[in-house]
Amino acid sequence: MSKSAKAPRRKDNQALAKARYIKGSERKLNLLAQLIRNKPAQKALVDLEFSHRRMAREVKKVLEAAIANAENNHNLDVDLLFVREATVGKTMVMKRFHARGRGRSAAVEKPFSNITIIVEEKSAAEELKKKAPKAKKAAAKTTSSEGKAKTAKPAAKKTTSKE
Repeated sequence: MSKSAKAPRRKDNQALAKARYIKGSERKLNLLAQLIRNKPAQKALVDLEFSHRRMAREVKKVLEAAIANAENNHNLDVDLLFVREATVGKTMVMKRFHARGRGRSAAVEKPFSNITIIVEEKSAAEELKKKAPKAKKAAAKTTSSEGKAKTAKPAAKKTTSKE
């Protein structure tokens, strides 16, 4: 008897890319991950392109790899991709020392990090659903503001009787 196949961890409309041992702390890398989470893939690429952070180049490479994996390995439409998850993890720390005065030394830690990016394809129906409520809200706002303008009455002046 053979083992049963493991169930896939990801859905069919998702693709993944990882980068390991990126030079820099996980706190700094997480700022870039927050920048691209839940954004369309093309907008996330533009945001990373114009980011001034050094690690943005590394994150951009990983995002491009995830998009390429989605297109080539999973046959997903690139125009409908968005960043589903961008997770950051801590990995090794190089420990060095720095010479200080009076024969002493100080510890220097050089951290490394990992990043995992999962992109997901949104169906065309989901895109329409997302856009439709915005149009309804805009229409509702214009009709309600017009209705308020028509029904608004000037405030009556109060007269006080003097005795």
